[in-house]
Amino acid sequence: MSSQTRLDRAYKNAKRLTFNDTSKIILFSDCHRGDNSFADDFANNRNIYYHALRHYYLKGFSYCELGDGDELWENLSFESIFKAHKNVYMLMKQFHDEDRLHMIWGNHDMVYRNPKYVEKNLYSFFDPKTGNEEDLFCNLHYHEAIVLEHTDTKQQLFLTHGHQADWWNFLFWKWSRFMVRVLWKPLNVMGIADPTSPAKNYTELIKIEKRTKEWIIRNNNVITIVGHTHRPRFPEPGDIAYFNDGSCVHPRSITGLEIENGAISLIKWQVVTSEDGNLKIDRFILEGPTPLKDYKTT
Repeated sequence: MSSQTRLDRAYKNAKRLTFNDTSKIILFSDCHRGDNSFADDFANNRNIYYHALRHYYLKGFSYCELGDGDELWENLSFESIFKAHKNVYMLMKQFHDEDRLHMIWGNHDMVYRNPKYVEKNLYSFFDPKTGNEEDLFCNLHYHEAIVLEHTDTKQQLFLTHGHQADWWNFLFWKWSRFMVRVLWKPLNVMGIADPTSPAKNYTELIKIEKRTKEWIIRNNNVITIVGHTHRPRFPEPGDIAYFNDGSCVHPRSITGLEIENGAISLIKWQVVTSEDGNLKIDRFILEGPTPLKDYKTT
């Protein structure tokens, strides 16, 4: 099965949601939430991420996570990740309780494509304070892809993780997971990068982007938003409509895509120093906002 066929299947079977110019959506991916050990890439940015996500919750945004939210290659279970970042999950639960949480699985959390695994591990958690199982993400469903369709213009946005264009990490993800657990996790602690990761292998990254763009061209330049490579991409209107929200494991910053007022923006959150010497977390617009209607299909 080719990458084009895999993307075709993801698009065909995607969950369909509607939106309009009043909708507010924040897209993050590749958080790689871990167990707060030295190998946990998310730990460095967890305060930035929590602050940003709380901002979006209070502003009435819906949260869509485009895969690799949890690092389940390096870690054997969700339980250790939940304990390390419980405050993050309790905030995500608030989105979920208000039907504002939409989740997509990636290669590092591919186990979530199994509804029974999600039910067993994410629906509830044991609270030592009460001694009972408490509700967490009851009835949460993960999807391979989501298609957002504008209620007025009928314009579509195709959201998926993007590893469909990465044959090794899609077809042989179990082998990659095994290698990460036994070899690359301990080497990563020593600063040696995993060459199978497109985020750390520029040659492979370019190939994945090329395959994804080929699919977009074949499908009338439908707006396609992915993660996986960790490289933010924001095209100009008239170019191939390939967007990438980056990741939440950049050094000292996180990137994402905002959809608001019928426009899309690439944003970054990072720690900055104020004039009085205090540290604060601030938001920066890197690209946009650009009206979605400017990205026309052909």
